[in-house]
Amino acid sequence: METRCLCVLLVCVLSLNHATADNGSIKKMKIHYAGMPLLKFQIWRVFEEYTRVLTQRYPDIRIEGENFLPQPLYRHIASFLSVFKLAVIGLIILGKDPFTFFNMEAPGIWLWAQENKIYACMMVFFLSNMIENQCMSTGAFEITLNDVPVWSKLQSGHLPSMQQLMQILENEMKLSAHMDSLPHRRA
Repeated sequence: METRCLCVLLVCVLSLNHATADNGSIKKMKIHYAGMPLLKFQIWRVFEEYTRVLTQRYPDIRIEGENFLPQPLYRHIASFLSVFKLAVIGLIILGKDPFTFFNMEAPGIWLWAQENKIYACMMVFFLSNMIENQCMSTGAFEITLNDVPVWSKLQSGHLPSMQQLMQILENEMKLSAHMDSLPHRRA
């Protein structure tokens, strides 16, 4: 009976991991606004404030916001922790001792977890979520204009002020308009 429960738990965890795997594709949450030039923000909380001001100043600009993804290693660590967390919580609830499979004596923390299942499950859940969030957090604020980077918090170390951003956009749009007005040479 114990072996069946562990097998069912293992199958559930593996199927959950397979169902949530990204299979190499990167899904990004986007908000689209109609207009001509494309300005991308890759941080969410500042995005809405800057979008409001920029659409008033530049009504023809299209603005998109998306999450800046962390390095693949950190994404995989967060994914593993998510599955591992569910497996540990399942073992605690079922009262199974995984250390017997390795012919080891259960550590004191595991014995405490078996006696205090609710607290142990909450502790595993919140601690692993904290580590997962740290792995997924980049602190990035990356802005591109027509796929050309115009600001990077990762390189500069700080967010641009609204005045700095307006100046950058003015310069980039003037440069773009100047480049478009030059006669094109044919090869």
